[in-house]
Amino acid sequence: MRNLRLDLCYDGTRYRGWQRLAGSDNTIQGKLETVLSRILGESIEISGSGRTDAGVHAKGQVANFHCESDMPADEILAQLRMYLPEDIGVFSCKECSPRFHARLNAVEKTYCYRIWNSTVPCVFERRYVAVIPEQLDLYALNRAAGYLEGEHDFSAFCGNPKFKKSTVRYIRSVVIQKTGEEVRIYFTGDGFIHNQVRIMVGTLLEVGMGKRDPHSLPALFGGRRSDAGFLAPAQGLCLMEVRY
Repeated sequence: MRNLRLDLCYDGTRYRGWQRLAGSDNTIQGKLETVLSRILGESIEISGSGRTDAGVHAKGQVANFHCESDMPADEILAQLRMYLPEDIGVFSCKECSPRFHARLNAVEKTYCYRIWNSTVPCVFERRYVAVIPEQLDLYALNRAAGYLEGEHDFSAFCGNPKFKKSTVRYIRSVVIQKTGEEVRIYFTGDGFIHNQVRIMVGTLLEVGMGKRDPHSLPALFGGRRSDAGFLAPAQGLCLMEVRY
């Protein structure tokens, strides 16, 4: 049984997220599995490094799958590029260790959240930014972001009320950059729970808009979902890189 690794990107605008859903093939995983199964003539199941939400994008997603086919990896890559829709792109398809697992072996991920902080229309990037017209206090944003770094219980930042596993995660860095009218927030950590990045962004935006004190963030750790900020729009979020 072969194990192959895919490095890929996608525009998540028209998809219901990464994870395969019963009764719908409108997911990234579903599209990949359908095309691979047709190409290889066998049922294929893919494991991704993480389950991006509906509308979320990826520039550096990683996945792996097992197959019996002896089709060369380069030919599989060529076939994927031929038959996948144009908003899903595969950078590489390579043989990997039988023990490699895209999710279980990941040690760190980086997400970027893009904010268009202006009343000026952002027509051509509208699918990839969240529009926040209120002027943001970047000093307060940076003060609040510092509290998110380190190991904490992010239960208040979890969008799944039935989440049973540990909500403790380690965030190595939160970096905020402003270029022109756009603000970008980069989160790098060992893993993220359901909706965590979008809720962290919503909480930081409340700080930036003067609705929340930046020094109030430590009190959120170990708290309830209702304690933290709003869920930021999906289209601003992109998975940038997965490290192993």
